[in-house]
Amino acid sequence: MTDKTQEPGGIHFPFPFTPYAIQKDFMAALYQVLETGKIGIFESPTGTGKSLSLICGALSWLRDFEQKKRQEELRLLEAEAGAVPLNNGKDPPLLPLASQGTLGPPRDPAEPDWVTQFVQKKEERDLVDRLKEEQIRRRKREERLQQIRHNTQLKYAAKRMRQEDEETERLLHLSREMLPRARPEQLASEEEELVLAEYESDEEKGKASGADEDEDDLEEEHVTKIYYCSRTHSQLAQFVHEVQRSPFGKDTRLVSLGSRQNLCVNDDVRKLGSVQLINDRCVEMQRGRREKSIAAESKPRRRRQEQRAACPFYSHERLQLLRDEVLVGVKDIEQLVALGKEARACPYYGGRFAIPAAQLVVLPYQMVLHASTRQAAGIRLQGQVVLIDEAHNLIDTITGMHSVEVSGSQLCQAHSQLLQYMERYGKRLKAKNLMYIKQILYLLEKFVAVLGGNVKQNPNTQSLSQAGTELKTINDFLFQSQIDNINLFKVRRYCEKSMISRKLLGFTERYGVVLGPPREQPRLAGFQHFLQSLQPGVSEAPAAPVEEEEAGAPRPASPLMHIEGFLAALTTANQDGRVILSRQGSLSQSSLKFLLLNPAVHFAQVVKECRAVVIAGGTMQPVSDFREQLLACAGVEAERVVEFSCGHVIPPDNILPLVICSGPANQQLEFTYQKRELPQMIFQEPKRANQVEQVLKEYSRCIKCGQAEGTATGALLLSVVGGKMSEGINFSDNLGRCVVMVGMPYPNVRSAELQEKMAYLDQTLPRAPGQAAPGKALVENLCMKAVNQSIGRAIRHQKDFASIVLLDQRYARPPVLAKLPAWIRDRVEVKATFGPAFAAVRKFHREQSGSS
Repeated sequence: MTDKTQEPGGIHFPFPFTPYAIQKDFMAALYQVLETGKIGIFESPTGTGKSLSLICGALSWLRDFEQKKRQEELRLLEAEAGAVPLNNGKDPPLLPLASQGTLGPPRDPAEPDWVTQFVQKKEERDLVDRLKEEQIRRRKREERLQQIRHNTQLKYAAKRMRQEDEETERLLHLSREMLPRARPEQLASEEEELVLAEYESDEEKGKASGADEDEDDLEEEHVTKIYYCSRTHSQLAQFVHEVQRSPFGKDTRLVSLGSRQNLCVNDDVRKLGSVQLINDRCVEMQRGRREKSIAAESKPRRRRQEQRAACPFYSHERLQLLRDEVLVGVKDIEQLVALGKEARACPYYGGRFAIPAAQLVVLPYQMVLHASTRQAAGIRLQGQVVLIDEAHNLIDTITGMHSVEVSGSQLCQAHSQLLQYMERYGKRLKAKNLMYIKQILYLLEKFVAVLGGNVKQNPNTQSLSQAGTELKTINDFLFQSQIDNINLFKVRRYCEKSMISRKLLGFTERYGVVLGPPREQPRLAGFQHFLQSLQPGVSEAPAAPVEEEEAGAPRPASPLMHIEGFLAALTTANQDGRVILSRQGSLSQSSLKFLLLNPAVHFAQVVKECRAVVIAGGTMQPVSDFREQLLACAGVEAERVVEFSCGHVIPPDNILPLVICSGPANQQLEFTYQKRELPQMIFQEPKRANQVEQVLKEYSRCIKCGQAEGTATGALLLSVVGGKMSEGINFSDNLGRCVVMVGMPYPNVRSAELQEKMAYLDQTLPRAPGQAAPGKALVENLCMKAVNQSIGRAIRHQKDFASIVLLDQRYARPPVLAKLPAWIRDRVEVKATFGPAFAAVRKFHREQSGSS
């Protein structure tokens, strides 16, 4: 039964059941953050219904916002018709006269009144015109979706189209089997595809021509929406299921977004395996579709336009039908893929087409936090709301996705491929293409040289004269590499526009099989063999033809694709990143790594564009990292940041957190790096992620069988902090009655990356009186975040209970205790000796077992 909770402010929060008091507080605080355009840091422990609170709180705000916006539209339209004055002197308008959030450019005080009035009247007329257009679009969309809900005619039309396509595909397959082998002129036509088209920079074009003009024609105006992002596919699917069972499940227009690898329904593309290869093949097929549409309007100038394949799942008409089907009911990724297969329409592009009209968009972190990925997916954050869930590792996530490492082997492979490409097609390339190719070759040569290698030799056999790690600022690295005279921004733009890495991929794939006149075959086979020999650990055995490779083995992507990311990273501001040169004996094992020091430079774009941003998680303590490293460095004023943390739903007596300072022999417990050899510890957990489930099954079976038979006393599961068992796994009820944290999991302070990060924070952030230096605080916060994630595994619902034992006297220090979650910190008991601690644990479990 749905409960409609009303807060003192008159806000109604529909909920699937009677919410807890902390859930009401959570929704009310979330509503105010969204209403006032703040940046919220929300903490709600696992088991408190955080997902439902996010859903019902955010969608309640969106419901009220849309209602107020429509009322404002109606008032403005009535005012335009002369029914009421435009400005009635009451509340400020929800819809400003100019673009969102402003009233147009500031007026010159010396400007005559008649000019000011004229401009204002024009803005009013433009606004009314936009409102009328938006009303028409909204009415059409609602009518279309309503028709799909109550009329199966469109589904029958889609089924007929699907049957027609299947029949056409079957006939084409039969015709291909009857055709003779490809003629030499056809092979030459296919090879023409590998030649780079003439390159024009944006300055030469005046403006970049839209690659997706036909998609733009279909795109609607983006309505106000909520972007919900989380880390993993399973977390996103779980959130969608929560929406489905919420009071908003039937009326919310939701779309789930994902990568091509998760959403592609074209078997020929999916079997490529690699994410990069799937992306590149999809883009190539879309280019083929555009070229065919152009050729249909005019006579084709080249035969290769007729030969390029287009994806059979990309049809505007079917994609529009799929888009509407997606918006009608709430669907997760699996349901979207199944719907795409049934409709023979691409779920990846169908989901993108649904973004403008969607009210709730569910997507992975990367699609929001990475600018180029966000742009490619058609995501517009201007004036929208972003909810980032499971955000305890948000800083590390942003840092990781913008840090790039390339090996010496990849640099040599890319150089060899590009050099062979230029030698083969150089006479057919335009001057600008040759110029940029030579610049990229020069960059690759210098990258290898700065590691101490030679690009013309096999990296596996090159021994470096010096080994070790060297850290450079970006500018120092550019000077040392002697590439400071090259405009990396233009090179990066060229790589994106020309798609040179995809041409290289096709070039190397083509010459991995028999192709061309017989006299060229030995040379080409040798070239392919040389490229494969550059891979570390590859034996001298001859390479198998492409046709004979394992069907399930993913083909490797072009190394230049990876290096493009490194080139892009080098365009970061000098103070915001570092380059790490790692020399490890041989060139193939050595690497160049870009380390992002300031993740705020990328998060600032999100904060600047969005109306409001909410960072939420089960365990967000300590929150100082978010405030200082992410928000303050992104230019967010302290007044705009709102923190909310709620307790747990369990009774206070259901948890016993203990700090034990000494063992049974009265020896002080302090598991530091220096004393690591004193106790004899053995830790073991599965090496592979797919083995975790089996270990958990055995652990669970032992506990349940022992309880049923009355013979066993339980089970002990040893795991490492930060390992596969320490996060994201539910140890509820008897699976986790006691969590023991041995020592404090500080990161390796000898790491060059961590030392540079600490130095950067010490130089960038102010040091408060009486507080630790920002760099030292980072180390402590990394440790306590790992602790908080691990000890929260046991308490999962209201009636659960568990003891938490912190085995190290350093946990008794006030600064350390302050960084525990409040619902644990308020119950902590510090035991100086082992005896009282053991007695307290035994008493706690006897009482809880007797009452349960």
